[in-house]
Amino acid sequence: MEEKKTDWKTLLGMTLIFGILMWTFLYNQEETQPVDETATEQSLTIEDDAPAAATVANDSTITAVDSTRQAVPLGKEVTLSNDLLELKINTKGAIIETALLKKFKTFDSLPVYLARENDHSLDLILKAKDGREIHTKDLVFNAKESMNGSNKVLALTAPVGSGSIEYRFEMKPDDYMLDFNIRTQGIASAVNTSENPVLDWRMKAYRRSKSMTNENRYTEIKFEYDGGSDDYTGQGDTADEEAENITYVAYKQHFFSSILLTDTPFVSGLMESTNIEEINEEQDKFTKEFESKLLMEYSGGELAYNMDWYFGPTDFDILDGYDRNLDEVVDLGWGIFGWINEYAIRPYFSFLTVDLGIAFGIAIILLTISVRLVLSPVLYKSYLTQAKMKVLRPELNRIAEKYKDNAMKKQQETMKVQSEAGASPLSGCLPALLQMPVFFALFKFFPTAFDLRQKSFLWADDLSSYDTIYKFPDGFEIPFYGDHVSLFPILASISIFFYMQMTTGQSMQSPQLGMPNMKFIMYLSPLFMLVFFNNYASGLSLYYFVSNLITIGIMLVIKNFIIDKDRVLAKIEKAKAKPKKKKGRFASKMAEIMEQAQAQQEAQKKKK
Repeated sequence: MEEKKTDWKTLLGMTLIFGILMWTFLYNQEETQPVDETATEQSLTIEDDAPAAATVANDSTITAVDSTRQAVPLGKEVTLSNDLLELKINTKGAIIETALLKKFKTFDSLPVYLARENDHSLDLILKAKDGREIHTKDLVFNAKESMNGSNKVLALTAPVGSGSIEYRFEMKPDDYMLDFNIRTQGIASAVNTSENPVLDWRMKAYRRSKSMTNENRYTEIKFEYDGGSDDYTGQGDTADEEAENITYVAYKQHFFSSILLTDTPFVSGLMESTNIEEINEEQDKFTKEFESKLLMEYSGGELAYNMDWYFGPTDFDILDGYDRNLDEVVDLGWGIFGWINEYAIRPYFSFLTVDLGIAFGIAIILLTISVRLVLSPVLYKSYLTQAKMKVLRPELNRIAEKYKDNAMKKQQETMKVQSEAGASPLSGCLPALLQMPVFFALFKFFPTAFDLRQKSFLWADDLSSYDTIYKFPDGFEIPFYGDHVSLFPILASISIFFYMQMTTGQSMQSPQLGMPNMKFIMYLSPLFMLVFFNNYASGLSLYYFVSNLITIGIMLVIKNFIIDKDRVLAKIEKAKAKPKKKKGRFASKMAEIMEQAQAQQEAQKKKK
């Protein structure tokens, strides 16, 4: 399981939700090789003729192109494509220059590119025998295409001394994953094989959603190491992680990811992330820049790495289908939060939307109702305790007035009355704690659910991003709030206000010792919700709005149809008249401690 390094905004959101709930219950180049007419090969999509591949000097085993002596030839673009993915690979460096996802659009209806122009590179760095470095990004490869059954194969080969290095791509139909192999042959005459080569992978992450800040929050490097452990770089201006025995590195760009997997683990790696959005707020094209330096090793003086390369959506079902632990790239939360999402929330939501074909906004409402029904036995005791506390308020006020000069005695009598009525605040606190994992799991689920992307409901055109009912004039922005007004967070904040008023309104009249100012909390909590969720996924705000409405409804039912005020008061009087039962060990110990404290307090008064 991954180590967590939660960014401060996510931590604030989770703390806010926890605080609201707890207060109420207490109070996430080349020359094209001739095609053999007898072979089962297929012509490539190659642009106009380019200079022939450079003949690498072999005068002293140095095989890299020396840019100080001659110009580096330009390469050609070769296209590999299926129904889902289009890759354009430059024969200079064998670099994937363009990766286009055919079935998706950005928030402003533009094509979704995972790589484009000069924003993506893969460079294998070898150490020559005279100490200089050989960079494959500077080599010009010869290209050859063939078919392996229904799979398209592209082999790119470049000379290295008297040997060669080959990059081999194999694309399957209707698959975002392609086979990618790096192999060398006979390079020992030019390369110092006692020094491990480094694979340097770089990529910039593009903005594709309305809320660049929200998208950036879920853009990061995730990686697997040591046979199944996973981790990530986290958020911040710069972030880096080191690991050994790395089996995959994923450049997650919120709803889309580029993942490099290897059958032979990389010896070690340094993964670095730079937060472009935070460093340069003037630009609106990139969110982060990624770089991984992955240490490889020779086997018998040669490189032989069988790898895979994924360019596609960060969709749990698709990634989980590869059976390579790639589902960890989707941030469902850690520990019990992740388990709830993976085995309960996500399958049920998929059942509603995929199997039953229910619209996503309606599915969120049905999910909310279902969650509340499942939690109803747990929540009932909490709501019942709160309702009883309101009935007891006059009695507790009389105790407070009677013992206003004796805090210890007041606390003793208060606990006594609450115990006799079965309305101890602690009895309502435990059920509240039991529901926390579900709330935190949903807090993680909605912003990362790929199925919600660009799905509309009512006035929200994208449930994975914020809804907008008013856009401020260009250049105007309210700090922490944003440049727009979202309605779902407003509705959620109003519902929280009324919910807290119902649960804490009477308690504000006589706050208990050590309890916070509930009136302040009642106004501050909805305000935090309003500001914090203005840039969050509207699906999450919709959930909390509906959830609060259901909660208010349950409380009204309990208050008006379940709780009998006269019966509660009669129970208290009856309890007073009964002979006192022997207290349990815990209760006796607590009473003894309070009596000792009271005795000490009285003794101090006498000394004065």
